[in-house]
Amino acid sequence: MQRVESEIARLIKEIDYDEVTRLFGMLSGGKRLRAKLILKIAPHNDKAPLLAAIVELIHAASLLHDDVIDEATLRRGVASVNATEDSKTAVMLGDILYSKAFTELVEFDRSVASVVASSVTALSKGEMQDVKMAESFNNDEAKYLYMLYLKTATLIEAAAISSAILAGKDSKSYGIYGRNLGLSFQIIDDILDITSDSATLGKPAMNDFVEGKCTLPYIYLHEAINSDDKLKLENLHARPLDEQEILWIKQMMKEHKSIERSFELATKLSNEAMQAVKDDQELVEILKTMIKRSY
Repeated sequence: MQRVESEIARLIKEIDYDEVTRLFGMLSGGKRLRAKLILKIAPHNDKAPLLAAIVELIHAASLLHDDVIDEATLRRGVASVNATEDSKTAVMLGDILYSKAFTELVEFDRSVASVVASSVTALSKGEMQDVKMAESFNNDEAKYLYMLYLKTATLIEAAAISSAILAGKDSKSYGIYGRNLGLSFQIIDDILDITSDSATLGKPAMNDFVEGKCTLPYIYLHEAINSDDKLKLENLHARPLDEQEILWIKQMMKEHKSIERSFELATKLSNEAMQAVKDDQELVEILKTMIKRSY
């Protein structure tokens, strides 16, 4: 990981603009999940740290744009760039990070570069779908999961596939692992948005629903309740919630086991991922740790 951080620092320095260096320094590095995944799959490949740095720049760029779209003021518990600077600056910084990542990606074999590049198109498409879906209450589980795959899982899937190619491993199996890791990771995040408090989340609790996002627990709740309650839930969508409304949603989810059902799907996806790479104990442990983050 020290090599990865050094590569990231080198790439930012090569942009040769003090303002970019300053702004990038404001970003929280996060879990570096994608980088760690690449290093675990291709630990002996000399180009793995650079690939990990490229993927982390892409991820950072996508979050900068995501915060502008969502008008988010917090990211990982610290003020977002669009909040401390402005949205134009955040978008431009994201564009620079994307461009630098793609510039470095040409150093890799086409099979590796195309996987990562295609995932960026997919995640951008997923972001657009997410925005479109927030315009009204979505109760379609398949539609939501496909958007989630595009927006969240594709870059993790690409990290797994591309590093498997570098290491000469079965890219299909590692692709299944990356895809399911990404999906289950986000489903757990969706659960935590409802079950955790604002201090733990680093952002307002139940913020997804307020922003118009109908995550799995809301979809499962809508499926289970009567027509009057369905209408009530739909009317609460995409607007600030008071304490009584939050309490009602949580009580209904408890009654209809919406959180438990969401967790069951995350567990199922995780088990499929573990089976795909069952001989790689370190990757199995990543999934077990991720599942333990839950409610």
